[in-house]
Amino acid sequence: VQLQASGGGLVQIGGSLNLSCAASGTIFSISAMGWYRQAPGKQREAVADITSGSRRNYADSVKGRFTISRDNAKNTVYLQMNSLKPEDTAVYYCHIVTVGGMDYWGKGTLVTVSS
Repeated sequence: VQLQASGGGLVQIGGSLNLSCAASGTIFSISAMGWYRQAPGKQREAVADITSGSRRNYADSVKGRFTISRDNAKNTVYLQMNSLKPEDTAVYYCHIVTVGGMDYWGKGTLVTVSS
């Protein structure tokens, strides 16, 4: 199973980016899909996740600004990020958990928010 993330880049404060992550390979069924991030010198933290039933959870720091969604037919998870702040600068990793309990990580995509 491979996860290919895309959509990162350089954006100004207040700007928007839309991350996507497509899972490929032999995947029977995905339970949860989500995004984590790791800023320089900090631990990896959960940003948002979405269950197979479309229940969403967000870190307090991104509530109201980020929206997570998924396309089950494409095994793809998205993260729409609006009103970006410098503290959102990080490498963003996608993560999936299968119904069988296996979990997989993408390689990460860099988001840089600058003034």
